[in-house]
Amino acid sequence: MNLRDLHYLVALAEHCHFGRAAEACFVSQPTLSTQIRKLEDELGVTLVERTPRKVLLTDVGREIAARARDVLNEAEQIRAIARRTRDPESGTVRLGIFPTLGPYLLPHVVPMLREAFPRLELLLVEEKTEVVLERLREGKLDAGILALPIHEESLHVEFLFEEPFLLAVPEGHPLADRKRLRLDDLADESLLLLEDGHCLRDQALEVCQLAGAGERTGFRATSLETLRQMVAANVGVTLLPTLAVNPPVARVDSMRLIEFGGHPPHRRVAMVWRKSSAMDGFLRRLAEVFRKLPPELLDAHATALQSRPASKEASA
Repeated sequence: MNLRDLHYLVALAEHCHFGRAAEACFVSQPTLSTQIRKLEDELGVTLVERTPRKVLLTDVGREIAARARDVLNEAEQIRAIARRTRDPESGTVRLGIFPTLGPYLLPHVVPMLREAFPRLELLLVEEKTEVVLERLREGKLDAGILALPIHEESLHVEFLFEEPFLLAVPEGHPLADRKRLRLDDLADESLLLLEDGHCLRDQALEVCQLAGAGERTGFRATSLETLRQMVAANVGVTLLPTLAVNPPVARVDSMRLIEFGGHPPHRRVAMVWRKSSAMDGFLRRLAEVFRKLPPELLDAHATALQSRPASKEASA
């Protein structure tokens, strides 16, 4: 038994197809099939059910594949320890981030990361929260940028920043000229929201519940950009995170942004990684760079002012 054979088994478990698994492992299909049979002979059990159309792992095959994945992750940790010892700031970091944050945060942070760690290769994966968490558990990602709370005992959570929400309304909406809102000002509103699977949808639903607001039926957006355009087209109102309406995002003249008074609705963003990670020390330093986000980018008041016509902004 060797790591290569375990890698073949894990690939077969993921793809359920000899050809695709072989392609993922950069070997020929006969080579992968032969090594799987050798592994079965060595262990004395059948790992794979071979059918004409697809490949299924047996019960014992699935259990061994799961443990093989853990072994491969530990082997990668050993390599990571060696790499970080030779040069702590070089190598590769695989970072997951959710779609309603990545496009708005990364343009500000990536230049700072390049300056702080010029030899670092940062591989970014944009996926919904559950996918990022799954890939962290499987060792396919080194860290993730996610919204709290995160209920994973195996993960270390490093808080980064708090991002306020703004209410986005069309310019002719009754609330468009308001400088500040209370949550109960939303009581009669039906908000445009994202589709299922986005953590921002869950956060917006919590605000709706607190405010007594509802969801606009018959419409669910796939992205924040769709929500912005729907508001600009006078279809409805929505909640937008502050970063998502700051440069380099273009201003929408037909949309107004209104801040909430007091402690506004917000999301708390953190970097998370496995507690067992050999990169723990370096990831803490990486998190410090994300924490240095310019404070004006998270200033809901300044952002709301910028969305008003020049005359109203001056008088405010």
